[in-house]
Amino acid sequence: MLTKKEIQKEIERNNLVENFCDLKTQLQPNGFDLTVDKIFAFKSKGKIDFSNSERVLPECEEIKAEKEKEDDEYGWWKLKKGVYKVRTNEKVNLPNDLLGILFCRSSLLRVGSFTKHGLIDSGFSGFLEFILKVENDNGMDLKENARVSQVIFRKVKETEAYDGEYNDKENSDSK
Repeated sequence: MLTKKEIQKEIERNNLVENFCDLKTQLQPNGFDLTVDKIFAFKSKGKIDFSNSERVLPECEEIKAEKEKEDDEYGWWKLKKGVYKVRTNEKVNLPNDLLGILFCRSSLLRVGSFTKHGLIDSGFSGFLEFILKVENDNGMDLKENARVSQVIFRKVKETEAYDGEYNDKENSDSK
């Protein structure tokens, strides 16, 4: 697993993580905190099959953050109990000898919410999307650029690079 110093070197040398809000704050002893850029509500069902030949991604609608005061720099998402899709500010660029494992930050758990993620394959390059589940019956307020997940990077023997549909994709299929 990469240490804080190793992650910082990979960021400086190879753009391991780009488009972060504040490197000093987001670099952690054993990982890197990921922040919220966009939140989407699911508007239709999806379909998943074995080969992805019949896959249909659900339609999603972006939820706009609202500023509490006119001169606020950032707004808040007022989220009700439910499931949402999150897109990160950060773009990750994994070489063929690193993979990423995502975890929910404990501060999110303390307000009755959590994130669920997939593995970031070696060779993947792009923005990340994952699930935010708000379980608190009263909902939660989430500010733009809030740190909600942490990625750890793990060395692997060089492997076949990720060559899937989502590699180096600028934007979500969300509408």
